[in-house]
Amino acid sequence: MSDEKNKFTDASFENCNLKNPNDHEAFKKAADELLKMNKEEVCENVEEKESESTDPLADLQNENKELKNQLLRFAADMENLRRRTTRDVADARAYAIANFARDMLSVSDNLNRALEAIPEGARENDTGLKMLAEGVEMTERAMMTALERHGVKKIHPEGQKFDPHFHQAMFEIPNTDVPDNTVQQVVQAGYIIGERVLRPAMVGVAKGGLKKILLKLIQPQHISKKDILNCSGVLFYIRLYIIKAIFRTTLKSTLLKCSYT
Repeated sequence: MSDEKNKFTDASFENCNLKNPNDHEAFKKAADELLKMNKEEVCENVEEKESESTDPLADLQNENKELKNQLLRFAADMENLRRRTTRDVADARAYAIANFARDMLSVSDNLNRALEAIPEGARENDTGLKMLAEGVEMTERAMMTALERHGVKKIHPEGQKFDPHFHQAMFEIPNTDVPDNTVQQVVQAGYIIGERVLRPAMVGVAKGGLKKILLKLIQPQHISKKDILNCSGVLFYIRLYIIKAIFRTTLKSTLLKCSYT
């Protein structure tokens, strides 16, 4: 290889008619560098082609895997869209008349107020007034029946524990016969449509209750009064009262035995 290279360079020198020996050496050196550069470039091209040429089967498998992942993601998105659409359609059907029903409740309230304004004995003395009152009652019942067919239901909170999601407290009623926050009086009826509150019930709640009676009987000075705000606090005071009673009975019997001895 070196001999052929030297022959090539020597022939080149002769064809160029370079008279200066230094020019011959410079030309020879330039030719060597050019051959070296061409060799490196050829090697780089070969390496690039080898790196670019991969297994066609592996390429197809990777592409198939990617397409499967895209299909699964698309199917999941479509399922979520279907569920949301079904839920939105169901909500639209159930709550489409919510605003209209709320306005009709005001009409029902006015009909009830009109009936309450009639004196009790006036119906019996006036036949026309009696028929008018009966007509108003029938109208109010027919309206509520129509609303019930569309999912509107009346809330009956009397005797239940106050729930801020369904009730609106208007005032407190002192009552020691029932626990605190028990609904005692309904000022305005509440209604729900489906699972949503159409209008909360305006109520009066009990204030006082059994908790304060137990607190007065026991009066534990070392216990926080915050414990009586829940049922567990009430049970705790009942247990404490029983324990104190048992302790007093046991102490009395012990003292009596000691006095006899």
